[in-house]
Amino acid sequence: MLLTFNEAEKILKKYKIPVITTGMVSNEKETIEFSKKLGFPLVLKLDSPYILHKTDIGGVILDIKNKEELKSGLVKISKIAKKYKAEILIQKQIPGIYIIMGAKKDPVFGPLVMFGLGGIFVEILKDVSFRLAPITKTEARKMIKEIRGYKILKGYRSQKPVDINNLSKILVNLSKMIAKEKNIQEIDLNPLIVNEKKVLVVDAKIIINSKFKKQNAKQ
Repeated sequence: MLLTFNEAEKILKKYKIPVITTGMVSNEKETIEFSKKLGFPLVLKLDSPYILHKTDIGGVILDIKNKEELKSGLVKISKIAKKYKAEILIQKQIPGIYIIMGAKKDPVFGPLVMFGLGGIFVEILKDVSFRLAPITKTEARKMIKEIRGYKILKGYRSQKPVDINNLSKILVNLSKMIAKEKNIQEIDLNPLIVNEKKVLVVDAKIIINSKFKKQNAKQ
């Protein structure tokens, strides 16, 4: 069972994994009001426990620069949301490098954690590293340095180096999460956006069993 974004956010914050400020909107008035709080550029996206790949169905609209683009984007995504019975989320679009962090319960090796370049790059380049979870901060740094794209993270040409220290902490916390939470089967944070100042999760998929969801619903 796939958690909604809000459900995933609660668990991530429990393990001190920072998530970008996200609003749930259902009409033009709510969307405009939230845009004033966040500022442009913005992102609109769908949220549903039944949609694994939002981009494949047009469920993500990026780089919304003004109110007119926001209104037209809302009309477009609302039609898709109605078709798939999904919620609509709004987020600030921040600059940075796309990172993926993942974790899962492997039937042979047990809990594993993964790190790599995110977005479409993980599918094309498959530039990732793995460790058994949980890991230490030293192991997290080694994982980050192992990928071929590390030179991008430490600064390339005019680009500033990203916050490797914070990135390592989040990777450690994710490894603790998959090791401790018995009912979580798989975690996919793709992407996290990292720059020289911050690291934020902008999209998260957490697959759990139904027992876990019922327990958390009672809390």
